[in-house]
Amino acid sequence: MSTYGTLFRVTTYGESHCASVGAIIDGCPPGLQLSAEDIQIQLNRRRPGQSDLTTPRNEKDAVQLQSGIEQGVTLGTPIGLFIRNEDQRPHDYSETDLYPRPSHADYTYLEKYGIKASSGGGRSSARETIGRVAAGAIAEKYLRLAHRVEIVAFVSSVGKIHLPTTVESTNEEGDEAAEPLSQEFRNLLSTVTRSTVDQHPTRCPHPETAERMKQRIIRAKDASDSIGGTVTCVVRNLPPGLGEPVFDKLEALLAHAMLSIPATKGFEIGSGFRGTEVPGSQHNDAFVQREDGSLGTQTNWSGGIQGGISNGEDVYFRVAFKPPATISKAQTTAKYDGESGTLAARGRHDPCVVPRAVPIVEAMTAIVLMDALLVQKSRAAAASLLPPITTLPPTMVMPQKARESGRVE
Repeated sequence: MSTYGTLFRVTTYGESHCASVGAIIDGCPPGLQLSAEDIQIQLNRRRPGQSDLTTPRNEKDAVQLQSGIEQGVTLGTPIGLFIRNEDQRPHDYSETDLYPRPSHADYTYLEKYGIKASSGGGRSSARETIGRVAAGAIAEKYLRLAHRVEIVAFVSSVGKIHLPTTVESTNEEGDEAAEPLSQEFRNLLSTVTRSTVDQHPTRCPHPETAERMKQRIIRAKDASDSIGGTVTCVVRNLPPGLGEPVFDKLEALLAHAMLSIPATKGFEIGSGFRGTEVPGSQHNDAFVQREDGSLGTQTNWSGGIQGGISNGEDVYFRVAFKPPATISKAQTTAKYDGESGTLAARGRHDPCVVPRAVPIVEAMTAIVLMDALLVQKSRAAAASLLPPITTLPPTMVMPQKARESGRVE
């Protein structure tokens, strides 16, 4: 399906070499001040041709607002977004008339639909994500204005080059990790900004690691090859109560959204797989009272989500991206008719997708959170219309003091 969301619904359209790509956003609240510039900022971070680490395809990715906005204010009606494809070169893909590209979607699209786009991967191309990034910019502006929500993603690994994210030491028995994540990495999660992330073309906020990542990507490019990596995302100031157990838990929605991005192969939240290496006594997030009187957690190995519902702490997760499938290096493979041969793909491709994936991860995060927020707000609004119930035992309701702290709506 090309539509995501329950109340904030995003539909994307377009193939990699068609006339245009874009999105329809239904459910954006009225009264939001919005301009093309608000959206263009994120599209510019996603666009190709940003540096020698990305594809040289030259696209302006200039957004045009088609509907749903007047005088710079949203009307509450569907918002139409249009981005023209200008630098199309479908002739670069003539080899795919004979060969399904290894690890690409040529073969599976043909098996599923009995027909496929003639060039560039069609809907499986990262060009499709332009509509997501545009829609995500709208969702993010609402979240920021309504709740001061901050969403920052960054590159945390390229190949075997990682940020200093984990504590490698073990306890005296030698079979348990000391901590799931290092203090240095936890400090980064609480302080990293987009301006810091964008200071290096790799979009890694750790200068020494970023330079090593750059050299690794250049080596892959010079060898006509590719390399994968991971993107970490942190969400700050997210209200508690978001997520719909049991099948639409917030981490499940995030995983769904992230794994719908092209080239993704893995998702982990909070302490992730590293958290399996420590005992529960170390991993449990003990509750503490904050300065404002609200309840919080002393640690945050849960990644801001417990029982599938946001708890008010920072949400953080990591997404794995495989090496781009289309490479110029000759590969021995088979044609559609089964005959073996050699494919050396042409075209313009990223040697590593993770630097340009950063705004895509941020966009999908914003879309998920926007939809979850509207669902929760609608529930609260509906409940507020009922007469108050005063007969419930104390164990079934939030204490008044906690309500007065402003953390619970």
